[in-house]
Amino acid sequence: MNPLLTAEQAVLGSVLLDPDQLSHLDWLAPDHFYRPVHRALFAALRKLRNDGHPASAGKSVPLSWVTDAVDEAGLHVRGLTTTYAHTLISACPRPAHAPVYGRMVLEGAIHRSITEHAIRLHQAARADALRGEVEGALHYADVLTGVLNDLAQRWGTEPRPVAPAAPPATAPVAPPQGRTDRVAQDEQFLLAILTEQPKAMDEVVGWLRPGDFADPAHGRLYRCLGPLHHRGEPVDRITLLWEAQRRGLLADGTLSGEQLTAICDGAGPASAEWLGELVMRSSVTRAAATSARAIRALAENEALAPGRLINHALHELGPLDEVRARWQPANGRPAPTPTAPVSSPNGPPSAQVHAALARSTPRPISPPAARPSSAPSPATVRPPSRSHG
Repeated sequence: MNPLLTAEQAVLGSVLLDPDQLSHLDWLAPDHFYRPVHRALFAALRKLRNDGHPASAGKSVPLSWVTDAVDEAGLHVRGLTTTYAHTLISACPRPAHAPVYGRMVLEGAIHRSITEHAIRLHQAARADALRGEVEGALHYADVLTGVLNDLAQRWGTEPRPVAPAAPPATAPVAPPQGRTDRVAQDEQFLLAILTEQPKAMDEVVGWLRPGDFADPAHGRLYRCLGPLHHRGEPVDRITLLWEAQRRGLLADGTLSGEQLTAICDGAGPASAEWLGELVMRSSVTRAAATSARAIRALAENEALAPGRLINHALHELGPLDEVRARWQPANGRPAPTPTAPVSSPNGPPSAQVHAALARSTPRPISPPAARPSSAPSPATVRPPSRSHG
């Protein structure tokens, strides 16, 4: 038995039995349902209620509430029958528990939505890496951030980055073919320019970091250039080789004197700033792909509560935000000023969020609503031995 499918059926069954339950589900949207037929039926039930269907005004629920909902939903989806509507009614143990069932549906939608947007971010990052661009990855990163903030509001939690107890397990992914060699060449060319042109470090030292290099050895070599520049010492292949030796790059096999000489011999007429931008582009797309894979791994963990999932996902976007903040000035654009999440004017009111959070709030016992004439009797809907106290 699929718990998510059961919860979706229970929500719809509760509303078919008691239309007034829709007033406790304003925070739940049709798109939160996984099955298309369930989306169409929930949208139809809400439309009938908003249009003033007689079932919304009286104490008894006429059979037309079910048949009209099926007819309305049938305009948008195929395969829905009155028989299935009564199956939904049978699947609801307690109509008064509709907010809790809706909470389960929303939880599934949160995991599913974050997974889908993480996949889109990863695809955009891979595509940008092949083209040498960053715009698509940054756009989908913004979209994912907005989705996380909206889902946090609907769930009733504060969106804030929180590190998971253990890093999400992600399988290593090879860089896109056709770009690896080109990125390595750009990095080597940049290191050669920084070594052979005395003033070249001034162009990139403010925003380029060792971690931006795809090849760890290139990043460690760039880390050797930094202290030489900071101390105001001469920078050439001899001083760089000495600094590399002092930092253990030669002893641990990261680099050899011949490799460093080969890198330095590759210098030519070029701009260090332009080459640094190429390295930064690669760094942005790698960071986006890494964040996307980590967020997807979190979202696919069904045991992770939605509030923690949202906050962990925001934390996993942090490395991308850091690289992006340095990419903006490197690209000649001002870095964006971070702002606190603002509640959307169209978001659910606090009373609705409270309803969503009310898992088992005691409610006064009211007489059961009259069921449609063709609906199963209470005895056939749920055996007494399986009832919940």
